Formats: sequence, C-alpha cells, structure tokens
Amino acid sequence: MEMRVLGRSGVRVSAYCLGAMMFGPWGNPDHDDCIAMVHASLDAGINFIDTADVYSAGESEVIVGKAVKGRRDDIVIATKFMGPMGKAPNMSDGSRRWIMRACEDSLRRLDTDYIDLYQMHRPSNVADIDEALGALSDLVHQGKVRMIGHSTFPPDYIVEAQWTAEKRVRERFVSEQPPYSILMRGIERLVLPACERYGIGVIPWSPLAGGWLTGRYRKDQPIDPESRLARGFGSAGARPLDDPVSQRRLDVVEQLVPIADAAGVSLTHLAHAFVLEHPAVTSAIIGPRTREQLDDGLAGADVRLDPDTLDAIDAVVPPGTDLSAGDPWVPPGLAIERRRRGTGRAG
Repeated sequence: MEMRVLGRSGVRVSAYCLGAMMFGPWGNPDHDDCIAMVHASLDAGINFIDTADVYSAGESEVIVGKAVKGRRDDIVIATKFMGPMGKAPNMSDGSRRWIMRACEDSLRRLDTDYIDLYQMHRPSNVADIDEALGALSDLVHQGKVRMIGHSTFPPDYIVEAQWTAEKRVRERFVSEQPPYSILMRGIERLVLPACERYGIGVIPWSPLAGGWLTGRYRKDQPIDPESRLARGFGSAGARPLDDPVSQRRLDVVEQLVPIADAAGVSLTHLAHAFVLEHPAVTSAIIGPRTREQLDDGLAGADVRLDPDTLDAIDAVVPPGTDLSAGDPWVPPGLAIERRRRGTGRAG
C-alpha cells in the first residue's frame, strides 16, 4: 500500500483510508464482521481509519476501538465532532463547551488515550471559527489530540480558518475531508487549489458517489435490494431513479463503463483511482459495508490511470462539474432569509 504524507503534518498515511461509517446499525450491525474487516484492511497495508461520533450514534467508534486493540500505535485514527449526539440543545456544533465533551466521549468509545486526527465534521453556522480552534488547540496541547482537520469546508471557510490560526496563534487545520468523485468534481475549482496553497492534506469521502460508481445502478435494470438506493440511505437514496439528476447520473455511468473496460479495470477501481490521481489528494476513503465490498476495493489499490483514460473521463464529466444529490449542510447564504428582502418569504 502506497504511503503519502498528510499535508504538512509529516504523518504518513496509506493511500486508502478505511471509512467506518457503515460499521454499526447504519450499515453492518455485526461487530465481529466489522472487526474482521478492520483486521483485513490493516493486513493489506492500510494504516488510516476514519470514523465519527454520529456514525450509528457512536457505535462505529466503539467497533473501531475494539478492532485496533494491540495495534493502536501503528494506526492513524481519525474521528469527528459536530453532529447532534443527543436531544439537549448543546450536544452538537462548534462551541468550546461541546468540543471538549465530544472529545472525551470519543476517547472513551475508542478506548484510547489520544485521537490522531480530530475533525470538524461540517462548518458551524453559529460558532466563530476561533471558538473551535481555541478548544481544539487546547486538546492538542493536552495530548488528547495530535492533529486537527475539517470536513466539507467551502474555500472561503478554509482560508478564514488558516488566517485565524495564524493571527490568533492557534493550531492549524492540517486536512480537509470533502466529497470528491467522478460525479462530484466541484471542489476542483477552488477547494483543492486552496488546500494545495496552504499545505492541507485532502481525504475525499464517497469516491464511489454513494454507490453510483459501483455499477449497481444501470439503465433499465432492477435495483439491487441491498444497495444504498434501495435502503434509502444517505444521499444515494435522496432522489428516485426517475429524477432528472438520477437519470443524468445513470447516463454518465453508461458512458464510464466502456472507459473502464478499455482501461482493463472495474468501474469501482476506475472511480477510486480517479480520485487518487489528483495531486492535492492524500488518501481516498473506502467505506465498505460487507467483506465482499472491502475485498473488491483492496484489489484495486495499485490501479493507476493513464492520461488517455483521464481525458476520456473529462470528456464525460468536465472538470469542476457536480452531478450532486446534495449535502445535509447548507451554506448560510442559501437560507431563504438571506436571499430575499423583507420577510424572507416569497410574496
């Protein structure tokens, strides 16, 4: 497994990062099966695992903690805070009050003394970024966190966070975790260049676009009942197949299949390799739910794409283009009260 340096941190991580979102009731509730997948990933050379407190209400972190027993020092563990972890009003977001508690909770669930990479899962619409950076810096100074990162930050937020860290003498974010795939290329416009400029490592999530790039969804073919779309999970299940965006995605898949065939690789391997070809990308997150999915992903770890294949992909989905089902986080500027005068409602 190829190792790459995560931004300017000096920490070397595998080109594949094992995503644990599907570990637990959200995907695979069998702890032993999930632990076996972690062990298989480590044996294949992966040294990087990503999870979050909100994944299956903390159960994913518990599974990861059990799986790394006896091998903790060899593994870079990343987790996240931000999403709601209870009904109380202060059990989420980017306040110092919540960050300090959320970190302690994650340490307990992971059964570890430190978190290698602690990430802000989404930007905060209410807390100042310096509030979060102050708390995260204290956690680093206490030895409970080694590095800090963010996920799905727009380019202006990325720049503001770097500027704030410099001016306020805070720890700097060393990584960004954005959505990136052949179907989601919008970050190529500004996010990836900003990360390169500031030496921020990039750890894309959903390189398979929520399962759309596995080949499980095809024109005029029945939906696999075990797929995300059939289960209505996440962005994959946000739109029906007859929705125009879904139809456009199906059209793109049909055009990508012969490109993968010409390159001698599967569609899944084409999708993973595409993400890893961008110079700004450090590690691509693979998020298996089953051992079969993991084995398929690992089999493509050494696949690299030649210029002709990359040019063919560009002709189907031009650089900077998004064919998106949307993200749960909506920029404040898109709120209706920020877009309309007066009451903020249409007359």
